[in-house]
Amino acid sequence: MTLTTQWGEALDPDRVLPEYPRPQLVRDSHLNLNGRWAYAITDDAREPARYDGEILVPFSPEAPLSGVGRQLLPGQTLWYRRTVRLPDGFRRPGDRVLLHFGAVDQTCVVLLNGVPVGGRTGGYLPVRCDVTDALRDGENVLVVAVRDESDTGHHARGKQKLRRGGIWYTAQSGIWQSVWAEAVPAAHVERLTLTPHLADGCVEVTVHASAAAGDALIRVLADGVVAAEARAAAGTAVRLPLPEVRPWTPEDPFLYDVTVDYGDDRVRGYVGMRSFGVGPDADGVPRLLLNGEPYFHAGVLDQGYWPDGLYTAPSDAALVADIVAMKQLGFTMLRKHIKIEPLRWYHHCDRLGMLVWQDMVNGGEAYRPLVVTAPVLTPLRLPDRGRWRRWFGRADAAGRDEFRAEVRETVEHLRNVVSIAVWVPFNEGWGQFDAAEVAREVAALDPTRTVDHASGWHDQGGGDLRSLHVYFRRFRAPRPRARRGAAPGGDRRALVLSEYGGYTLRVDGHTFGSAEFGYKRLRTPAELAEAFTRLHDEQIVPAVGAGLSATVYTQLSDVEDELNGLLSYDRRVSKLPAEVIRRVNDRLRLPPPARSAPPR
Repeated sequence: MTLTTQWGEALDPDRVLPEYPRPQLVRDSHLNLNGRWAYAITDDAREPARYDGEILVPFSPEAPLSGVGRQLLPGQTLWYRRTVRLPDGFRRPGDRVLLHFGAVDQTCVVLLNGVPVGGRTGGYLPVRCDVTDALRDGENVLVVAVRDESDTGHHARGKQKLRRGGIWYTAQSGIWQSVWAEAVPAAHVERLTLTPHLADGCVEVTVHASAAAGDALIRVLADGVVAAEARAAAGTAVRLPLPEVRPWTPEDPFLYDVTVDYGDDRVRGYVGMRSFGVGPDADGVPRLLLNGEPYFHAGVLDQGYWPDGLYTAPSDAALVADIVAMKQLGFTMLRKHIKIEPLRWYHHCDRLGMLVWQDMVNGGEAYRPLVVTAPVLTPLRLPDRGRWRRWFGRADAAGRDEFRAEVRETVEHLRNVVSIAVWVPFNEGWGQFDAAEVAREVAALDPTRTVDHASGWHDQGGGDLRSLHVYFRRFRAPRPRARRGAAPGGDRRALVLSEYGGYTLRVDGHTFGSAEFGYKRLRTPAELAEAFTRLHDEQIVPAVGAGLSATVYTQLSDVEDELNGLLSYDRRVSKLPAEVIRRVNDRLRLPPPARSAPPR
């Protein structure tokens, strides 16, 4: 039986993910190229004379919604082919035509009319191709060749595994985010850097352009009214003071619109005025800060998998539904786990008011079970530098360099996202190396956010958070003396429980298969509700007063063998009464200070 979501059942093959895919750099020019393409899988790198059939892009061939149902294997090549005709009036004389792929897993080469126009290695970041010089009048032939080593190489792969099972999921490949084209002037805006300075009441804007075209006119609008404007040369940062700043919070996710006119180009975006950090509360306990004040992050682990689309949500409405469901349950944060989503997902978090912890996508060679699973029940903690790297599957210098490069690209790609509060470079030792040093690099790239350098275990004393995963045993907040780290005088990092829970309940008719993985098996909804409530009453809520500053419950939905979701994999069943979860989350708040705060 193929498990489906309501959005997958309603999918129109002639209108697949039609929304504008880049909400913080919007132009009027947009040609959606999702839909029916020809596909083939070959055992070599030669384009076949005859293709195998039809695939629905951007669903990977392994995903049921693609209509293919085939696994791409290492050494094979996945071919895509379609014709493209630009609409009348799509571009003006002198315009360039840019072709975009949101993400292609893992290595792709793009050809237009037989001419190579671009490509990349790395399955989670965008591909942009300037196809102007290869375009013909009338019909054009677009071909994409893809190869995917999956978990047999060192490239970023997340939780994909060719031999799926347990916490590892079906490997997917190929185009898995929207494909689209736009026409731009020769001198155009390539990207914006939008940095809120809440304490100073201003937003800093840098316009990055392809060529010089005079000064850019930048406007910031509040509710459609211009609040500030300035002119600046491309590449020059300018600060725009805002009157009566309205801070962004999950409770009031107010967004300012931003417009930029640059030569003949015009783009639209938005910014939220907020700040993140770590600092002491009135009692001197390190806490996560939002807009300068302690703020508890009540979160849930979000894998971003779908039974019918795998990595690709069946619709924009499906993305929204997950976020809204968790917000209605009282969660204030989603930890996006080992995956980079399409930009529209982050846009919905921004506008709906949902904090995000963003994991980097792990890679490396095969992981040793001793390193990645033994710490669940033992105090094993290993160093991750020098000769120890091989234990983490990171002996290969090229693989380490590639990971660092993709970390930098990820930060730049998502820098303007309002809701991202925390970067998470490594999780549970998966492909971990030099974590404290990588955390410093991330902090230097983006000093506006906090860093969880090693979520789970193998703590190297770096970053801003002391990050624990607790399964199969009771959670107790470590005593202050036990939390000593690299900082003189004790560990000044905030204490977070970045994974816990994972209680399982099988819902017949809504599961992926017969296997079952989780951290505590319950037989009935009543047993699950009782266990969930008792866990929080006895272990989690009391720890907040002892220094716990954030929680991440495992997890938003079931994923394949993992039956530990608050929702079933198909999102059709909520396993717990909403009032039970809301009651718990209402209690996950910071306590009032034991003494008066000092004057500021």
